[in-house]
Amino acid sequence: MKTAVDKPDHIIEATGLSKLFHGFAAVDRVDLSVRRNSIHALIGPNGAGKTTMFNLITKFLQPTHGTIRYNGEDITRLRPEQVARRGVVRSFQISAVYPRMTVRENVRIALQRPTGSSYRFWQSEKALRVLHDRADALLTDVGLSSYADQPATMLSYGRKRVLEFATTLALDPEMLLLDEPTSGLGHEDVELIAQLIRKVATDRTVLMVEHNLSVVSMLSDAITVLAAGRVLAEGDYDTVSRDPRVIDAYIGGVDD
Repeated sequence: MKTAVDKPDHIIEATGLSKLFHGFAAVDRVDLSVRRNSIHALIGPNGAGKTTMFNLITKFLQPTHGTIRYNGEDITRLRPEQVARRGVVRSFQISAVYPRMTVRENVRIALQRPTGSSYRFWQSEKALRVLHDRADALLTDVGLSSYADQPATMLSYGRKRVLEFATTLALDPEMLLLDEPTSGLGHEDVELIAQLIRKVATDRTVLMVEHNLSVVSMLSDAITVLAAGRVLAEGDYDTVSRDPRVIDAYIGGVDD
């Protein structure tokens, strides 16, 4: 088992990654390296293959060709739950919370997962109280402490996304994959989510698919631009934003 000292510089290394659907290449021979403890954005126009890349890395899809290494280990043929146990956790575009549970209970359910007891809803309050302080600490971290006892259904859409962020952090991921984290949010909530991403990235790696280029420019250490399932450009924001191929790909296009 690798220690923190001898882990590779790149936490994810995908080589020659392809995914074919009935002969159509949604992802076509993509190489992707994500540096540890960085924020790496995956962007591109509609149909570029961004979501398919997320599904391949988290193993919701198996690649047709290519390999994926995580912390130097070949995870290409692992199942999603096996990858998640290694510390790769993904959020989705649509907010997913338990609406009838309180905000605190939502986080506490997530905290139970490492213990293997996440679905033991009949456990006594006393048995679960050991998780109470940790849940409250997470809610404080994301600015939801004043909503702890409210049903999640009472939260605004933006705060539901923040709660989902807290439940994701409860799993203590080493690598966090965020799928459109600011989608559907107003300006104020976008700023809040951006601040949270920057905060959690101090000791984690973040790979995000994001259509808001202002957020991408503000947060990203590195960017990979996809188009038609292939890597179009890579680099920091200044580099990719000036690339004529990237400019051409976005003219008249809309992000997915």
